[in-house]
Amino acid sequence: IGLGIGTNDLSLVKKGGRNLLIAALISIATSTLYFYITPLHDAQSELLARTTPSIWDVFIAFAGGLAGAIAVTRKEKTNVIPGVAIATALMPPLCTAGFGLASGNLLFFAGAIYLFFINSLFICISTYLIVRFLNFNKKHFEDRNTEKKVSRYILITVLVTVLPSIYLAYGIVQKSIFENSAQRFIREEFNFSNTQVVNKSFKYSRKLKEIDLLLIGSELPKTTIDSIRSRLTDYKLQGTSLVIRQGLDARANVDFSQIKASIMEDVFNRDSLSIKSKNSAKESASLPEIREEIKTLFPAIKSYSLASVVFSNTDTLKKDTLLQFTAILKSKMPATEKNKIEKWLKARLNSDKLKVNLE
Repeated sequence: IGLGIGTNDLSLVKKGGRNLLIAALISIATSTLYFYITPLHDAQSELLARTTPSIWDVFIAFAGGLAGAIAVTRKEKTNVIPGVAIATALMPPLCTAGFGLASGNLLFFAGAIYLFFINSLFICISTYLIVRFLNFNKKHFEDRNTEKKVSRYILITVLVTVLPSIYLAYGIVQKSIFENSAQRFIREEFNFSNTQVVNKSFKYSRKLKEIDLLLIGSELPKTTIDSIRSRLTDYKLQGTSLVIRQGLDARANVDFSQIKASIMEDVFNRDSLSIKSKNSAKESASLPEIREEIKTLFPAIKSYSLASVVFSNTDTLKKDTLLQFTAILKSKMPATEKNKIEKWLKARLNSDKLKVNLE
């Protein structure tokens, strides 16, 4: 379809559309039959991920389309790369659509078909861009009126499909931004020792933006909740409704599998931090003695400390081990001398992961 649009070939667009429709119907029918006869009826995470498009789905489809278009324009023809684009971008939503039909869940079916449409569209767009970039010859007609008519039909088809896709893609991007901001808000504002978030869900639409949290442990007082709500704007979550369920309200909605998973994650994170702290202590003990060298080379330093420390990132769970050198100066030191100290320490300690603080 993308090749037909790029070369002004309406018959190729029609043929491609017909083949795509037939292949999609066969895929949905096969998937529906499989999920109808199989004893597996639970919607796993892979299926759920194909019911609500994200910006990553668009990127995957676009990249797959680019790779497929480049592959078919090479002298050595291969179906492997276009096949990968189909397998990653088109088949998963069609299989999910079949699951939706087999289980009678029309929302699953609609969401999966929506994702299939988005992915197909961006594969077409990326193919069209490659075709125009490589200057493929456009199809010409003997009758100028016929050529204008075909060009008009293709232009209308492109506008009818691309304009809604721009709106849909904008919505997907906005939703991704909202969810990232919501995740950061929860991570930074609900960091309590005796209260834990065991479940979170987000709702995003033009009319409604909502963060729904299920808490266990010590109940948060109303003043604390109000204070947290007032900080929503700090995370660009204006107009977002924050729903907090705790106490008796939470017990009615507790999923013990979620609690177990949350506890296991917490234990894993604590163990990882403990191991890093022990390794840090061992590294600090093995650091060389540089007191006499510091005293001789940099007499302006009154006292210093050198240790291996663990740095934690507030935006992610990533932790890193660095060497930290902190010194108290007898008098003000010029910038050139500070740079000299840092370069000497990196060479002496044989480490680029070094943080120098001079006070």
